[in-house]
Amino acid sequence: MKTRPGPSGRLSGKYFVVLALVLGACAFLLVKGLGDATVFFKNADEVSTPAQRDAIGTKRFRLQGTVEQKSEDASGVSFVVEYHCAKVRVHHVGDPPELFKVGIPVVLEGSFTKGSNVYESDKIFVKHTSEYRVKESERLDLAKTEACAR
Repeated sequence: MKTRPGPSGRLSGKYFVVLALVLGACAFLLVKGLGDATVFFKNADEVSTPAQRDAIGTKRFRLQGTVEQKSEDASGVSFVVEYHCAKVRVHHVGDPPELFKVGIPVVLEGSFTKGSNVYESDKIFVKHTSEYRVKESERLDLAKTEACAR
């Protein structure tokens, strides 16, 4: 008596291929999504020179610094952020938060436009409590004085 292989014997190879393709597609989408969602964090002194800006290109990243001079116009606000005595010119599109003013540390999100030394921001993060200044006071003082004393 001859026995024929059942359908499960033939389909198991097909299921394996389909499963491998589905897992591969999920892995690709996960890696691609996480890669696009990653936003680098830089201090103003890490992007203040043309060579540093060229290395970043037009990728989005978060920029930290203390607000210095500022001026408002119809499209938003232009200002300078400073960290370790390095300064970066910023143009923010839209209204800044209420607590945004000269002398406060901010984190911005945006990018440099190709061929420009102005950071184009579309998000401004301002710490709403004085807790940041208490917890990070040493770091903030260091950012203001250490590099400037050189």
